[in-house]
Amino acid sequence: MSKNSIPPILSNNIISSTRRCSLPEEIKLDALAIAAHRDDTEIVSGGTLIKLVDLGYSVGILDLTAGESGTRGDATTRAEEARCAAGAMGLKYRHNLELPDAGLYDTQENALKVAEIIRLTRPELVILPYWIQRHPDHAAASLIGYRGCFLSGLIKMPLIGNAHRPRKIIYSTSFQDVEHSFAIDITKQFERKKQAVACYKTQFEEKQGVREVYPPARDIFDYMEIRARQYGYMISATYAECFFQREKFSFDDPLKIPGISI
Repeated sequence: MSKNSIPPILSNNIISSTRRCSLPEEIKLDALAIAAHRDDTEIVSGGTLIKLVDLGYSVGILDLTAGESGTRGDATTRAEEARCAAGAMGLKYRHNLELPDAGLYDTQENALKVAEIIRLTRPELVILPYWIQRHPDHAAASLIGYRGCFLSGLIKMPLIGNAHRPRKIIYSTSFQDVEHSFAIDITKQFERKKQAVACYKTQFEEKQGVREVYPPARDIFDYMEIRARQYGYMISATYAECFFQREKFSFDDPLKIPGISI
């Protein structure tokens, strides 16, 4: 991305990476999720993004790669699927940096590209993948996203716009057997989350001779439901998604700490 251009806002307010035009005066988001591939965010934290939209916040997704190396589908088809999912979730913004799929690394160059998007969208909340992952691209996306958030706040960085650093960074830990800091009730959003994931038909239709990440791949929705129910049980809800934050919570009034202990 050049310093004087950004992909245009289309008629449905979803940003496309296929064309470029002059920088709009303002693209302000409340929350931005960053992930390696199209569909990653929908699966692990899609319910939370939909809930934020329901609460009236402006929400977006930054996909780092186009998924051109994936076994199923192709970059063009997956772009259309991502557009479908963005509409189902009510996103204001979606952009793809088109970094190398299956070759994503935590470099200064990649982090600066993320930092430019952070400055352009100025989110208060950023959601990243947890940094311990099976897929190397997912682990790299976590590191690139964090570094990008940090670099965006450095005034002397030669980037578009004014310095900005998100107030809060949280890590999606759904499907990860790690410590969770908290869970978000997505009971009212779960059906719409499934609708968003269902947009990715190339990824979750049965294919012969393909090793499955979620065996069998056609049962991804059953797997999502089992996990969401497990997390929901932890907070006395039907469905939930889990997250981790590095810093400790602080409460001014201990009597108002949410949750029930007994």
